[in-house]
Amino acid sequence: MTITKKVLFLDSVLISFFVNRYAPTYNVYHSFYWTVAVLYGIQLACIFTWTVIVWPQYLSPLRHLPTAPGSEFILGNFRRIMRDPSGEPQRQWAEQVPNEGLIRYSFIFNEHRVLLTSTKALAEVLVHRNYDFIKPERLRSGLGRLLGIGILLAEGEEHKRQRRTLMPAFAFRHIKDLYPIFWKKSKELIEAMDVAIQKPDIPGEQPASTVEIGNWVSRATLDIIGVAGLGQDFGAIKDPGNELNQTYRSIFTTTRVARLMQILGNIIPVWFLRALPVKRNEELVNAVRLVKRTCYELVKNKKEKIEKGERIDVDILSVALESGGFSDDELVNQLMTFLAAGHETTASALQWATYLLCRHPNAQKRLREEIRGNLPSILDPDVKISATEIDHLPYLNAVCNESLRLYSPVPLTVREAAHDTTILGQPIPKGTSVVICAWAINCSQELWGEDAKEFNPDRWIGPGRANTGGADSNYSFLTFLHGPRSCIGKDFAKAEFAILLAALFGHYEMELADPNMKLDIQGGITAKPKKDGLFVKVKALESW
Repeated sequence: MTITKKVLFLDSVLISFFVNRYAPTYNVYHSFYWTVAVLYGIQLACIFTWTVIVWPQYLSPLRHLPTAPGSEFILGNFRRIMRDPSGEPQRQWAEQVPNEGLIRYSFIFNEHRVLLTSTKALAEVLVHRNYDFIKPERLRSGLGRLLGIGILLAEGEEHKRQRRTLMPAFAFRHIKDLYPIFWKKSKELIEAMDVAIQKPDIPGEQPASTVEIGNWVSRATLDIIGVAGLGQDFGAIKDPGNELNQTYRSIFTTTRVARLMQILGNIIPVWFLRALPVKRNEELVNAVRLVKRTCYELVKNKKEKIEKGERIDVDILSVALESGGFSDDELVNQLMTFLAAGHETTASALQWATYLLCRHPNAQKRLREEIRGNLPSILDPDVKISATEIDHLPYLNAVCNESLRLYSPVPLTVREAAHDTTILGQPIPKGTSVVICAWAINCSQELWGEDAKEFNPDRWIGPGRANTGGADSNYSFLTFLHGPRSCIGKDFAKAEFAILLAALFGHYEMELADPNMKLDIQGGITAKPKKDGLFVKVKALESW
């Protein structure tokens, strides 16, 4: 029960008390309790009418904005949002609805949301007045359960402090030291996949040479964030039944129930959703318990090493501990954030890159030729890769950027106006949800040209194009956002992504297991191809 409803209930009780005492003939059914119930119901009906009909339809300053089509009287665009993957409706609305930077659409009960479609609007929200637009409390409460209230969800001065303290761990000079770790883990992935695809085929099952690539890259990225981020090898590549790996797979597998609960979290109190006797809640309780226990053990073990005078490692946890800027509980929150967000997003990006390269065999061949012509074999036991070698492969980096542009692992993010404000001069009332959709901006024809939806790595090659793709504005590419709230792990993720991609496509030739596969996007916190995974045929090539 919210504070507002509590006030209404107490108000109903108070009025009923005076009616019962001084004007009993006006009691409903001559009952104090019936009078309370009816008064409470009338007040709720009045508030419902105001918030769902009168305010949004006739008084809201947002009512004159260009509006997404298909809005229903009470449900707004909820059916469409529920039916389609995250980001897909917003991408279509941005294309189809004429606008000057802002589009209004409605959530259930006509709760207005503002979709940003221009670089000027994005600059205002992400940079110029970024702390005026905060993560919604319901989102912080929901995601914070799994991710901890780390840098991803912290706000205001607390966010500034956390980012300032963690920045040394993500400085490029530090990320360069992690390239050999990325390469070593990529080698372990290739060796494990080689063993798996050489096993005898089992009748009735997929051939051994057909693998679900998402499972493999997710285990690899979990191991990488473990070693490079936390100083702990989880061994997920070697052991697919690894408890932590299985836990994250259950969390990030989006069922219809999970999707429904995620959306209902916008309108129903989180405590009520968590109390529902559904399997999803039980899974999350067990998952959070395991992740927190793991993180506390990591912090404890690392502190013991430091107290014994052992060498400080290059992992993120060591740098954070050395800074002295976090308590143990705060460190656990940061580790929960990096564990979940740090491996799942990169795994999603690798699945999309694999899908795109299988759809474009000529690009795959060109990429492989560049890798094999400039890098040593991934199976060479004596080789360590440096940042210079990876960063000087133009087509590899172009493929990475183009994959991240077309299919950002996180399709959209939501902010909430912390107080009455404006965007592009348009009044934005306090509490209004503001939607930043990477899937819409990254594929905008206005920003990227007529081939905006096509896979074209060459747009990132040429003078002045390696970091822009030829787009005129930094805000044309939102995969990592921009400004003070941009992804602190951007350089870490891009380096990890490039090295894993180089290992996979330098060693394997890949094609879709089903050439006629219809792209079915799994929505959720991250977007991935198909609900049951991305199956590809892999052919190991001779070392070079």
